[in-house]
Amino acid sequence: MGIACVVLDFDGTFTDVLAEGEPFQKHFQDALYGVLGQDASQAWAEEVAALHEGVDQYGWEVAGRIVAPATADPYLTATCTAHRLLKRFGKGDDEALRTDTVQSLYREAYRHSATAFKAEAKEVLEALLATGLPVSVVTNAHTELVEAKLDKLAPKGRERLKVFGDARKFQLEDTEPKDARFDALPDALHLDGVLGRPVYLRRGRYFSALKRIWDATHTGPESTLVAGDIFELDLAMPAALGAHVQLVERANVMPYERAAVQRLGARGSADTSLRAILPRLR
Repeated sequence: MGIACVVLDFDGTFTDVLAEGEPFQKHFQDALYGVLGQDASQAWAEEVAALHEGVDQYGWEVAGRIVAPATADPYLTATCTAHRLLKRFGKGDDEALRTDTVQSLYREAYRHSATAFKAEAKEVLEALLATGLPVSVVTNAHTELVEAKLDKLAPKGRERLKVFGDARKFQLEDTEPKDARFDALPDALHLDGVLGRPVYLRRGRYFSALKRIWDATHTGPESTLVAGDIFELDLAMPAALGAHVQLVERANVMPYERAAVQRLGARGSADTSLRAILPRLR
């Protein structure tokens, strides 16, 4: 089946996440230290160092399950570090309250993130929109903030580029209303030989965003290409549903991410350049 629908991640996929993340991290840390009631710069450095020790052992934990690698980008590293510091300083024993605190810090700091698109971002977006296919962005960031960045980039055809924000791709939960495709998903993907922990698949909020797109465009996962820079967050669930996926490789892409995409055969591909998305539509 040919590609009839394109879904794109945003931060790190179309943006230079390291450049845009610098002001974000400063504001995030300052706000976090305010919550902690002290400057915790040394503790921050210690926790970040610990996160880099091993992808099998550490990650972004939700309800005791790792939902994303901790060090893939500045946003994930800040989020994971904040959770660890809140627990370390006795400010985050209740996970739900701790998650709300971290998400609030994230949303406010994200407003200060730089606008730093990759060099080929505008060219590729224009080429995607010129195909006439429905093209959507699904992101954890707030819709209006991503909309504003895309308005600034102003690719030709911008008015047809739909943004679905606050997707909470990290949230492991059932979807409402129920959907047979989601219900058929296994709990996790096991990448034996390359990753010593499961990759959890049942991300209900993310599925709901994708379902809205499929319902509106009269398409489905089998005819959808999803592009993203973090396999676990962006691509694992769509791939398990039958979608085609494109891993936009980061400088620190992890071996298990490449291996997971390779195991998909013709439905999976990986490249450092956004331009590699375009031949997949032919």
